[in-house]
Amino acid sequence: QVQLVESGGGLVPPGGSLRLSCAASVSIFRLYKIGWYRQAPGNQRELVATITNSGITNAADFVKGRFTISRDNAKNTIYLQMNSLQPEDTAVYYCNAHDTVTLRNYWGQGTQVTVGS
Repeated sequence: QVQLVESGGGLVPPGGSLRLSCAASVSIFRLYKIGWYRQAPGNQRELVATITNSGITNAADFVKGRFTISRDNAKNTIYLQMNSLQPEDTAVYYCNAHDTVTLRNYWGQGTQVTVGS
């Protein structure tokens, strides 16, 4: 069983920044791929960015140049630095990971990001 705990969401004005964190309950090296998805009301959940245990990153076109995914191996935590946030970035952001031991996919509980005045 893998637990993922997100934090760092909140309300930010347009053009502002937030940093999301996702702490895993197991070694991050055990997780083949870990990353962020988001879901806005009425929309499907969509990929934001992922990072593999070898450090290969992937990001959706709409976040390139604004969001950066990174990880702290010692803390078993990944981060999503979000800059130049816009109202269309408003969504619940979920952490997701694929475990190489159980071969299962895990989701965190989500953290709300709201961009507005």
